[in-house]
Amino acid sequence: MSLEPDQIIDRRRLKRRLGIWRIVAVLAVAAVVVVAVGRFDGLFGRNHVARLSIDNLIVDDADRDDAFAAVADDSSVGALIVRIDSRGGTMVGAEGIYRGIRAVAEKKPVVVVMGEMATSAGYYAALGADHVIARPSTLTGSIGVILQTADVTGLLDKLGIKPEIIKSRPLKAQPNPLEPFTPEAREATRAVVLDLYEMFVDRVAERRRMPRDLVMPLADGRVFSGRQARGHGLVDALGDEREARDWLEKDRGISKALPVKDVTIGEDGRFWSGFAGSALGKVLFSERLRLDGVVSVWHPELW
Repeated sequence: MSLEPDQIIDRRRLKRRLGIWRIVAVLAVAAVVVVAVGRFDGLFGRNHVARLSIDNLIVDDADRDDAFAAVADDSSVGALIVRIDSRGGTMVGAEGIYRGIRAVAEKKPVVVVMGEMATSAGYYAALGADHVIARPSTLTGSIGVILQTADVTGLLDKLGIKPEIIKSRPLKAQPNPLEPFTPEAREATRAVVLDLYEMFVDRVAERRRMPRDLVMPLADGRVFSGRQARGHGLVDALGDEREARDWLEKDRGISKALPVKDVTIGEDGRFWSGFAGSALGKVLFSERLRLDGVVSVWHPELW
């Protein structure tokens, strides 16, 4: 059956149109696949690498705890990089960061990258990571705790001021700058400091996989350079975030092509506004006394 020229032309036009629609359909399917793969990457933790920064004074922070929990539960986060640049802070704050890091590490790899300083509570916090990286010149270590007070009774006596204190038992509110530090109070306070120190040493031995008798000579409060810390086994490697990404890719299969997204912690300035108010009642005393309780901090007089 022969076709008329007009019919032949119509058929050719129809084939061209069908070809165009087939191409459009293929492109549409490809786009759907790309979107689906992106979503599945998120489900399997290949969407991005999270980065959380710990700076300045370390204190207990509920917003920071929530941030760690959110990273742990976020299926789109393939790994976490924690940047620490801190002289230290309170033992409670350090333990909070350590536990937050461990909660994330149970589900995805965590790397700590130390900045200029990660001493005392800053080093304690870093122990939670799977891999710890320091710059060669980073100051770290300062393993230990401290509780500071002052006896200003002599000064008050010269000023003609006599504090009056009524308390239930002799060791209540000791140490207290407004009364002498008795031998009994000193011993009780020392017991608390040593207990927290033992906890710090145990944590180093556990996380750095070192015999406790090898940790003790390193736990006399001294600081180390990053190079020294690497030699003593207190950190795993020297470098910066590039080394962190290399380790994540080689050891944990987290591609360096994944973007890094910063994690925001709470409201900026919330702590410092409260800190300034609490310090008003201590203006007679040294700056270093503004940290209440037992702290782990290097050069506290600089805070």
